[in-house]
Amino acid sequence: MKHIIIITGAGKGIGKAIALDFAKASKTYHDFEPVLILVSRTLSDLETVAVQCRDFGAAVDIIQADIADMAQIDQLVNVTLERYGAIDCLVNNAGVGRFKPFTELTVEDYEYTMATNLKGTFFLTQKVFPVMEKNKSGHIFFITSIAAETAFKSSSLYSMSKFGQKGFLEAIRLYAKSCNVRITNVMPGAVYTPMWGEVPEEMKGVMMMPEDISAPLVNAYLLPQRTSVEELVIRPVGGDINE
Repeated sequence: MKHIIIITGAGKGIGKAIALDFAKASKTYHDFEPVLILVSRTLSDLETVAVQCRDFGAAVDIIQADIADMAQIDQLVNVTLERYGAIDCLVNNAGVGRFKPFTELTVEDYEYTMATNLKGTFFLTQKVFPVMEKNKSGHIFFITSIAAETAFKSSSLYSMSKFGQKGFLEAIRLYAKSCNVRITNVMPGAVYTPMWGEVPEEMKGVMMMPEDISAPLVNAYLLPQRTSVEELVIRPVGGDINE
């Protein structure tokens, strides 16, 4: 059975790992035929991930888009529906951050962060949800963060955006329950991804890897439609890294 799966921020980090684990699952679950719609601002990243996913036998489409741009959100969803006629899963993974002391953050930092993490996530989900509502099935994942519940001094804007995402997904859940749509909040702790930039080897050694997040997410999707994993909190075994 074909499953049309949109993954934003699919070119690197957690998004890339999610795409690869969905592709690998097609080998294990013989009735699972993922069609992966990989979305990112960087075309070269998407092309690389697409080749890797196809090596596992998954069907892949790539759409270069920035979800901070409303026109590109519309194009992403419209093209997907024109080509495939459905959307079974949306993984809201695309996210950005500016990390510095609260007093040094600028208006540009604010607008950059909120345009993707809040505005983009909100309006992409708003456009996808009615498709699932009509079909009375579907699954929407939000890759938020432990920063959606725990504040860190260098992450005031990032936490603000992630607290907002969590509030948004909890509101959507009230709509989703009446039309059989599953909503999952994935809250990772410190994961070694490009967002962190260069980190000392000692610190890297205690961080999680992207595949530590992607595997539980894919497993949650593959549960029976009657079952919803509402929240996944995934931390390094040593706890939070206070950066």
